[in-house]
Amino acid sequence: MLFLLTNRTRKDLTPEQYGHLAALAKQFYASVPAGVTIRGEWAAVDQSRNYTLLEAPDIGTVERMQAAFVPYVDMEIVPVVAFSGWTAS
Repeated sequence: MLFLLTNRTRKDLTPEQYGHLAALAKQFYASVPAGVTIRGEWAAVDQSRNYTLLEAPDIGTVERMQAAFVPYVDMEIVPVVAFSGWTAS
């Protein structure tokens, strides 16, 4: 399944918490969980949030993968499907 993950770093983090978040991110990218494929990542121009399109077996996998980040970011996980173009009805 495809998922669009939106993360917004909380603005009230202490420098220590921000450092911990950075360490978690490095750890995650060094060892992306089995069965998960990152299809693409984007950041808002103002760096207020980032977006990740990923493939995972199910939403539970994504939720478990993101659990460590919950204290530091507000997130939204949306299951998505690909489509192309619009057709008139």
